Amino acid sequence: MEKTSGHRITQTASHWGVYDVETDKQGKVVRTIPFHADPNPPPFLSSLPDTVHSALRISQPHVRAGFLKSNRTYKRGGEPFVPVSWDEALDLIAREFQRIKAKYGNEAIYGGSYGWASAGRLHHAPSVLKRFLGLFGGYTDKRGNHSFGAAMHITPYVIGSSDITEMVVSWPDAIAHAELIVMFGGASLKNTTIDPGGAVVHESPDWFSRAKVNGLRFVNISPSRQDLPAEVESEWIPLRPNTDTALMLGLAHTLASEGLADHEFLGKYCEGYERFEAYLMGRDDGKPKDAAWASKITLVPVETIQGLARKMAGSKTLVTTSWSVQRADHGEQPIWMTITLAAMLGQIGLPGRGFSLGFGAISGINIPHRTDLPRPTLPLGPNPVKTYVPVGRVGDMMLRPGAQIQYDGKTITYPETKLLYSIGGNPFHHNGNLNRFLEAWQQPEAIIVHEPWWNPPAKHADIVLPATTTMERNDILAQEHTPYWIAMKKVVEPVAGARNDFDIMADLAHRLGFGLA
Repeated sequence: MEKTSGHRITQTASHWGVYDVETDKQGKVVRTIPFHADPNPPPFLSSLPDTVHSALRISQPHVRAGFLKSNRTYKRGGEPFVPVSWDEALDLIAREFQRIKAKYGNEAIYGGSYGWASAGRLHHAPSVLKRFLGLFGGYTDKRGNHSFGAAMHITPYVIGSSDITEMVVSWPDAIAHAELIVMFGGASLKNTTIDPGGAVVHESPDWFSRAKVNGLRFVNISPSRQDLPAEVESEWIPLRPNTDTALMLGLAHTLASEGLADHEFLGKYCEGYERFEAYLMGRDDGKPKDAAWASKITLVPVETIQGLARKMAGSKTLVTTSWSVQRADHGEQPIWMTITLAAMLGQIGLPGRGFSLGFGAISGINIPHRTDLPRPTLPLGPNPVKTYVPVGRVGDMMLRPGAQIQYDGKTITYPETKLLYSIGGNPFHHNGNLNRFLEAWQQPEAIIVHEPWWNPPAKHADIVLPATTTMERNDILAQEHTPYWIAMKKVVEPVAGARNDFDIMADLAHRLGFGLA
C-alpha cells in the first residue's frame, strides 16, 4: 500500500487480472493501474471499480413480500421486495433451515452453488456455503461442471483419466515440436483474459506471436473467424455449428481410405479401432462417413476436408477441441472423436503433438509455470448427504422429484428440493432453456441468494442478502496456473449494508449452534 499526495494506492485482483487502485481522501476511485508484470493487461480492468458503486447494488437484506406472508412458491420474480434488517433476515433464514431439516431432511437442501464470485481463496463463495451446509448436516450437491463436463465424463472411459486441464499441450512444446495445430472451436483470445482462480499475467498473445514467428501453422475450424487471432494468419474453415464430429469423421474416413492412418500405433496402443472403422466405412449401415457425407452435414467442401486430412497426416500435428464444442447435447461425441482422430494420426504421446482439450480455454492453461507452490484453500469438511445431481440437470431435479435417470453408469434418483441456496454464481446464466428453468425455480419452498447486484437470481429469490465485491474485502489470489501469490487488499469500505459471504455464513452458523466450527 502506497500513499501519494494524500491518495492511497491499493493492489487487488480479479478473474481478469491484477491491478492497483488509486483512491482519494474520500475513498473515491481516481484511476486503476495494471499489474507491472502483466504484458497484456485487458483494457476493461479500468471499468471494474465502476461496478462497486453501480446503481444496481443491493443496499440491505430484502425479502419477497409474499414470502413474509408464508406464500412460499409461484410468485418469484413477480412481487415487490420488503427491506429488512440483517437480524430479521438471518433469523428468518435460520428458521427456514430448521423447518426444512425437521420436515424433509437435509437431502431437501440443494447447495451445489456454482460460482465465480471471487478469485480469492478465502472468499470463494461456493466453498463457504458448502462448509456451512456440511456442518448443518449435509446437502444435495452437484457433479461435473459447465466448463468441460462432457469431456470430464467421457475421457475416463477412453483414456483412463478425467484430468482435462493437465493434459493440455504446453506452448513451448507445441512451438518446438509441432508444425500444424488444427483447432476445432479455435482458441479465442477473449477466453485467455480470465481464470477462475484469477489471471495474473496475460501471456497468450505473445505465445501466439512466437508460434507464428517459428512457422507454426494454424487451422481454425469454427463458425467464427475471430476464434483465432488475426496475427497468426490461420486457415479458416467455417462449418455449420455443432457439426464438428461429422467433420472429424470425414477427416478420419479420408485417412482410412487413403492408407494414411497409423495402424502400427492403433494396433499397439488402442482398443476397438476395428469396430470403429467398420462404422466409419459403412460396413454396418451401408453409409460411409466419407468427405461427401460430412460435407452435406457441415457445409465444408469435400476438397477442403480431404485436403486437410492429407495435410494432418503429412505434418507433426496437434488436434485441439475447445470446451465450447462439448457444451451441447451429445457433447461427449466430439471429445471421443478428437481422441480417435489423433490416435489415427499416431502422434499421441509425442512432444507437442497428439490432442488437447481446451488449449487456450483460460489464462495460463497451456503456459508452463511452477507447480510446486502450495495452494491455500478453505477446507469444505464432510458432507453427510451422498445425494447428488449432474450440474446440467439442476432444473430437471426441481421439476421432477423422484424421477430416475442414468448418469455415469449408475441410476440416480432426483431428490425433492425444498430449499435452494445460491452464492457467487448466476444460475440463470449457466443453465439452458431458461423458460423451463424459470418454471423449475418456482418449485422449492425457499430460495436464498447472496448478490451484490439486482440481477436475475436476486430478483427471483425469496431472501436476498447483499454481498461485498472483491474490492470490499481482503483475500489471497493463488491459482494453479501462475507462480504468483497476490495479496488482494480491500480498496473501499463495504457499500451500504453489504457483508462478506464468509461473515454472513458464520453469523448464520452461530444462530444454528455451530458457529465456532
